[in-house]
Amino acid sequence: MTQRVFALGCHPDDIEFMMGGTLYLLKQAGCELHYMTLANGNCGTMELRADEIVRIRREEARNAAALIGATYYESLTNDAEVFFTPDLIKRVTAVIRRIQPDILLLPSPEDYMEDHSNTARVGATAAFYRGMPNYASIPPEPPIQRDLVVYHALPYGLTDGMRRRILPDFFVDVTSVIDEKERMLACHVSQKQWLDASQGLDAYLLTMRQMTEEVGRMAGKFRYAEGWRRHSHLGYSRQELDPLQEILRTFM
Repeated sequence: MTQRVFALGCHPDDIEFMMGGTLYLLKQAGCELHYMTLANGNCGTMELRADEIVRIRREEARNAAALIGATYYESLTNDAEVFFTPDLIKRVTAVIRRIQPDILLLPSPEDYMEDHSNTARVGATAAFYRGMPNYASIPPEPPIQRDLVVYHALPYGLTDGMRRRILPDFFVDVTSVIDEKERMLACHVSQKQWLDASQGLDAYLLTMRQMTEEVGRMAGKFRYAEGWRRHSHLGYSRQELDPLQEILRTFM
């Protein structure tokens, strides 16, 4: 049976940085992919108006999703407005109920940026409520009664906000698809300019490669890798289910 995967990131390009290689391997394995960022990227510029950069970043994200054949979903809020609110949780619950995924990929609950951490919290909570008949999503969607296994990617920078290293449960070898991961990230042309200026990255694509290479060193056996942690099964799925590792076992 084809596994349905929902990748929920925060800002356009977050999925590519920390999940892109794994998603490409899942595409190769025949999975059905769904792609969404909660925030629309309206603050990711030094020079453009908010409406201009939102339009640009939306198109960049759509292009990245198209590279892996993923169904794209519209963002739900502005940058710096990703909060743990009933409204946002209900809107994400509606998307999850509509997609009916088997696997949910989320950011790390610990990260240098609150938008990222809040996305993980909102996504996990919305997934928990997916099957409750008396929980009304926005817009209304019928509850779903099926297993959903939730995984968290590593944080950008590989540490929490206090600079403590976050260690994954397992690693996925993305060496064979590192060029495809780079092509996905390269869709986000506007962000190279923004991050060069705001964070002094100087080399947007190189930073991604270096971070993915560092995860490979953490694994101790891969040139490039992405790391994952599995969320508790309680309220989500049967304990024995671990579809991400099962699908990608030849890359571990």
